[in-house]
Amino acid sequence: MPDMIDCSSEVSEFRESGGGRLRWLAADITDADWIVALTPAAEQEIARLAGFLQQNPLPVLQRRLDDFDLPACRQLMARMKQILDDGVGFAVLDRMPMDEYPVDTMLQVYWLLGQCIGRPVAQKWNGQMIYEVADTGAAYTYGTRGSYTSVELNFHTDNAFARVLPDYVGLFCRHPARSGGISRFCSLYSVHQRMHEQYPRELERLYQPVLFDRQKEHADGAAPVCLAPYFSWRNGRMFARANASLIRKGYEVAGEAMDSLLTAALDAIDEVCAAEDLWFEAALQRGQIQYLNNHEVGHYRSAFEDHDEAELKRHLYRLWHREAGSSSYDGLHFS
Repeated sequence: MPDMIDCSSEVSEFRESGGGRLRWLAADITDADWIVALTPAAEQEIARLAGFLQQNPLPVLQRRLDDFDLPACRQLMARMKQILDDGVGFAVLDRMPMDEYPVDTMLQVYWLLGQCIGRPVAQKWNGQMIYEVADTGAAYTYGTRGSYTSVELNFHTDNAFARVLPDYVGLFCRHPARSGGISRFCSLYSVHQRMHEQYPRELERLYQPVLFDRQKEHADGAAPVCLAPYFSWRNGRMFARANASLIRKGYEVAGEAMDSLLTAALDAIDEVCAAEDLWFEAALQRGQIQYLNNHEVGHYRSAFEDHDEAELKRHLYRLWHREAGSSSYDGLHFS
């Protein structure tokens, strides 16, 4: 076997989908399920907070939620988290007053609100905590994340190849693209159920360990791939590492051939996820903050065309949140 991170201990027995409210089809979703509007009280708190942040400068990463009395905002974010955990699994806060305050101030507000969802953690091996999603012009090749390009990104969960996966993903929209760049979501319980109905042998293969490309997010000379199952369960809830393209790339990087059943399983999961009745589309607009459950909901981004003006190009700020492990990228504790 190739040099790898071994997460095969995650393997679990097959379970029926279950999922409760987290198992849905697109037709089941209403605006009330995922849109959380800023209340007047929350707007007033944000205005006061923005003024304080501007008058009392501090590096954004040193801002701590517990230093601020924000009851209305905390109530809104508690509603967001309830949707992520026990609702449809994705939610949008509508919306931040982008034209009233400097973007750096709004970014600090976003950083503080995100701490209501969970502990922020590093998103790159170098420790980067706030990740800027923008087309850099780079080609989508080995070692380049798709978030730095304008290409279509098929349904996936973030950081599927990690030692310790983020529980939640946040995106704060500074500017949307001129066209495209649309977010779609699918319930991985519904995907699992359809796989069970249509491709049971292929689904069984996805419960067994597979290789994921780590996208060069590791120290020089460290293992380039991770061995883990696509589907597993923890405490009665789905724990998915959903990214078919990184599995295909993982075998290529490792110089290993995929078995025929795995090849069929990845083709099947791509086919199932492409069914329009499974996915819900929600365009992210300027000032909106989107959060999603990163274990039980898959997300997709369409290809996009950007604005010609540099100051208007598509620009999002991403946060990852998790409680397990340390706050470093690999989540390792010193011992």
